[in-house]
Amino acid sequence: MLRTTLRTATQSASTGRRAYSSIKPVYTAHATSTGGRQGKTSAPEAGIPELTLGTPKGLGGKDDHSKSNPEALFASTYSACFIGAMGLAAGQLKAKLPPTVTAMADVSIGSPTDNSGGFKIAATLRIPFDSLEGSGLDRSGAEELLKKAHELCPYSRATRGNIEVDIKLE
Repeated sequence: MLRTTLRTATQSASTGRRAYSSIKPVYTAHATSTGGRQGKTSAPEAGIPELTLGTPKGLGGKDDHSKSNPEALFASTYSACFIGAMGLAAGQLKAKLPPTVTAMADVSIGSPTDNSGGFKIAATLRIPFDSLEGSGLDRSGAEELLKKAHELCPYSRATRGNIEVDIKLE
């Protein structure tokens, strides 16, 4: 066992990639950021060009909508990932997820209410019921779909127990 672990660690070190003990990766995304909130980020291998980042007005930055920020990027990726999990859940529930399904994510950053210092984030995912038209699900079935998707979604799993996440069927 130790020999395997050392071999894996050595192979990983030589390729610059990490070996994980909790998953067998089928895809790994690579992104590079420089300069923090006032810098740039990109993921060229995934078709994401260099994005200019800026601090949001609420955190003392300018009201510059030409720049993105970590919270906006997280909201975008979480909502997209959640739709993927909804598709998986729909299959398990013998429902059909329509191509018009929509998920909107609101990611907030602020001071922890326990006064522990620093910042925390919280997220709300909002799914319009009418975007599920054609799925064959009534409102109760749609609620079950969202519950199941929240159990399956990799982002939901990563955030579970770490940040507050609300899922709302509107």
